[in-house]
Amino acid sequence: MAQIAAWIDPNGRMTHTLAAAALRRAAAEAGHTLTLLDQPPQSQVPQSPPSGSEVLLWAAPQPPTLPAGEFFQTTPEDLIRDAAGVLSRAGLHTRANGSAAHTVQTVRATVPAVTPVVTPAPASPAPATVAAAAPVSASSGPSIVGVTSCPTGIAHTFMAAEGLEGGARALGRTVKIETQGSVGAGNTLSAEDIAGADVVIIAADTNVDLSRFTGKRVYQTGTKPAISGGQALVERALAEAQVYGAAGSSAAAGGDFVAQAAAAKQAKNDAAAGSGLGGELYKHLMTGVSHMLPLVVAGGLLIALAFAFGGIDAEGPFAEALMTIGGGSGAFGLFVPVLAGYIAYSIADRPGLAPGLVGGMMALETGSGFLGGIVAGFLAGYLTRWLNRSIRLPRTLQGLKPTLLLPLLGTMITGLLMIFVLGKPVAAALAAATTWLNSLGDTSAGLLGAVLGGMMAFDMGGPINKAAYTFSTGLIDSKVYGPIAAAMAAGMTPPLALFFATLLFKNRFTPDEREAGKAAGVLGISFITEGAIPFAARDPLRVIPALMAGSAVAGAISMAAGCLLRAPHGGVFVLLIPGAVTNLPMYVAAILAGTAVSTLLLGLLKRPLDQTERAIAAEESVSHPANS
Repeated sequence: MAQIAAWIDPNGRMTHTLAAAALRRAAAEAGHTLTLLDQPPQSQVPQSPPSGSEVLLWAAPQPPTLPAGEFFQTTPEDLIRDAAGVLSRAGLHTRANGSAAHTVQTVRATVPAVTPVVTPAPASPAPATVAAAAPVSASSGPSIVGVTSCPTGIAHTFMAAEGLEGGARALGRTVKIETQGSVGAGNTLSAEDIAGADVVIIAADTNVDLSRFTGKRVYQTGTKPAISGGQALVERALAEAQVYGAAGSSAAAGGDFVAQAAAAKQAKNDAAAGSGLGGELYKHLMTGVSHMLPLVVAGGLLIALAFAFGGIDAEGPFAEALMTIGGGSGAFGLFVPVLAGYIAYSIADRPGLAPGLVGGMMALETGSGFLGGIVAGFLAGYLTRWLNRSIRLPRTLQGLKPTLLLPLLGTMITGLLMIFVLGKPVAAALAAATTWLNSLGDTSAGLLGAVLGGMMAFDMGGPINKAAYTFSTGLIDSKVYGPIAAAMAAGMTPPLALFFATLLFKNRFTPDEREAGKAAGVLGISFITEGAIPFAARDPLRVIPALMAGSAVAGAISMAAGCLLRAPHGGVFVLLIPGAVTNLPMYVAAILAGTAVSTLLLGLLKRPLDQTERAIAAEESVSHPANS
C-alpha cells in the first residue's frame, strides 16, 4: 500500500476528468491512498523517502519545476488507457485480496512535506529516479493567446479552448486560452501574456471585448472551427491574423487616447460587420440570450418553489416572497430588458446598453414580450451605433458623446418607436402565437414537439439548435411552458443515447469513443447536448439521423403529454424540485423513450469495426491520443 499524491495536467478539461476517474479506480483497486492535487506542488520533494513512502505521480507533458526530488512522470492519456499499468510501472503493485480500498480525496495544497517517488527501472531490478527539471523562466510567456466564448458558456467554450490548446502544442507553440464561461472568465489573460503573444485567436459565438488587444495581431472566428480542427485554425491564424486597431496606431503614437479608443471601437465594429449579415445578427442575438438565461433559470425555479411551498396560489409569506423574487417584479421582470440590453451592447458597445435596457422595458409595457425585446435590442443597438458614427464633435467635447448624447438620444428614440410604432404590432403577433400554441391538440402539439426535438439534435449547439432553444425559452415570459420542456428533453437524449450505445454496442466504437461515452452520459443528464459532438463529427451520416430521430420522439411525447417545464436548464437536477415539471412521469418517459430510440438506431446504423479498423484505432489511440 502506498500514499500517492497526483497532479494531472488541467489543460485538457475532459481528458483531466477522465484521467482522474481512471486513477481513482486503479488506486482503490490496488489499495492505495490517493490525494489529487488541484494546483501544482511548489515545495521541495525530499530526496530520501521515509518508511511508508509517498509517491508524486506527475501526469503532464512537462516535468515539475521542483528544486530537487524524485517523481514518476506519465500522461493523462496513459492514465485513461491503463491507469493500473501506470501504477504497476511506478512500482505500485496490486494489494492482496481482501484488503480494503482507501478513500480518495481532492485537496487544495502543495505536496505534503513527505513526497518520495518511485520510478520504473526498465533494465535493472533497482528502481531508477528521474530528477526534476529546472524551473522554466517566468519571463517566457505564451506565443499564442486566445479567448473562447459561446452563448451558454458551458460546453462549446471549453471544447474550443481545448481544440486551440491541442492545436498550438501540436505545432510546438506555447499557448494560454481564456474561457469566458457561464461562471465568468477562467484562465484570465494578463497584460504580460498579451504583450508576449505572437497572435491572438478569438474563437467565440458571442461578442468579445477586443480593446485590450489593440496593436496585436488578432484572428476572429467561431467556436466550431476550433473544436473541429484546432491545429488548422492555429496555422490559419498565424498566417492571416491582422493587427487590431491599426487605424489608430498613429494616434496612439502621439498619445491621443480619445482617437485611439475611437479607432479601436471602429475596427471592432467593422470586423463584426465583415463577417456577413446573418452571422452578425446571430452573434448579437446569442450575446443577449447568454446574459438572459441566468434570470430565466433563477426566476423559473423560484416560481416553482413558490408553488411547492404555497400551493397553486402561492399563499403564505414565504411563498409570496419567492414569487416576488422570481416573478414579474423580480427575475422574470428583468429578463426581457436584459435580453434587449445586451443585444444592443453587442452591437454598439456600452453606449447601446441603456437604450437597449429601456427598449426592453417598453416591450414589457406594450405587451410585446420577448419578441419585442429582440426587436428593441436590435433597434437600440443599430440606432446607437449609427448615432455614434454620425455625430461629430470637436475633440475637446468627444467625452460628451458616450456619456450624454448617445444614451439620451438612443434611449429616447428607441422608447418612442417602441411605444408608438413597433410595440403594438409585435404584441399582436406574440398574442396570436401564444393563442395558437395554447390551442394545439395532442397531435398538433406532438408534431411541434417533434420539430423542436429534431432541431435540437441537428447541429447540437449550432444555429438551428439555438433557434429552437431561444424560441422555447422566450415563450416562458408568456407562460407557455410546453416548448421548453420538449426542447430540454430532446437536448438530453443525444449524449445519453451515445453513452448507452458505447456500452451496448462496443464493437461499433473505438476505445477512445467508448471512454468519451462515459463523459457524454454525465453531460446528457446535465442537458449539455454538445457532449454528442465528437461522435457526430466522426460519423455524421449515421450518428446525426439516429440522434435526430430519438430527440424528435422525446419532444413529441413531451408536448403531446402536456408536460410543462418552468426552468429552461438544469437537466435531471431540475426534476427533483417540486413543481418545476408538470406531468413528471410522462416527462421522464419521454426522455427514456427518445434515448432508447437513438440508442437502438445507433446500433443499427453504425457498422461494427473490422479487424483493420480496430488495429488502426488502437494504434492511433497510442500514438495520437485525443485531447478531449
